[in-house]
Amino acid sequence: MSQNLVLMLLGGALLRISAFSTTYVNYVKPGFRPFLIAAGLVIFAIGLVGLVRRSAEHHHGPRVAWLLCLPVFAVFLIAPPALGSFAAARSAAPPPPQGLDAYAPLKDAGPTEMTMSEFIGRVFGDSNQTLKGKTVELTGFVTPAKKKGQWFVTRMQLACCAADAYALKVIVRGSPQPTSDSWVRVTGTWVPTEVDDDATGIVYAELDASEVERVDPPSEPYE
Repeated sequence: MSQNLVLMLLGGALLRISAFSTTYVNYVKPGFRPFLIAAGLVIFAIGLVGLVRRSAEHHHGPRVAWLLCLPVFAVFLIAPPALGSFAAARSAAPPPPQGLDAYAPLKDAGPTEMTMSEFIGRVFGDSNQTLKGKTVELTGFVTPAKKKGQWFVTRMQLACCAADAYALKVIVRGSPQPTSDSWVRVTGTWVPTEVDDDATGIVYAELDASEVERVDPPSEPYE
């Protein structure tokens, strides 16, 4: 009976984070929502049918089996947050951006809001250097850097789910580091220099910040 109850609780937890909230975007891409809801309904139904049959047969399992419910209760009570600076600091390097000469020119007046992936793509893959002299806005969470006077504005990118996420990081110069994991909007200009991280040998894009503004975490934390 306890195994069937675990299935019902697991299905209910899956429905809670996918059908009745947007918590599921902390773990998978938004397009997976219909599949999560369907899976939750199936798991809940299997547990319910098994529970009804067991009750009719008056079958009782060992009491210790109820401990199987504890991890599911934890999902209900303490939903893990989206990946942050801890995961970003240990993330594998993202795949190198493909070289493209098809980037549209940026507007002359005012900052251009841009995703992290587009900014990094323009830095390393745009031979026309359309970022040169332009002001852009990047939104992400704060990750500490090992070098003094630097920190990263970061966004995790998913291929499928949080298990295969990797960090898109841009070095921020010219502004004190806000609190780690806080979400910020950084306004600034591209710094056309290459800086190697001593620990990894990775070359990061850089931004000379003119303004750093604290913002609320977005409804979809990943790119």
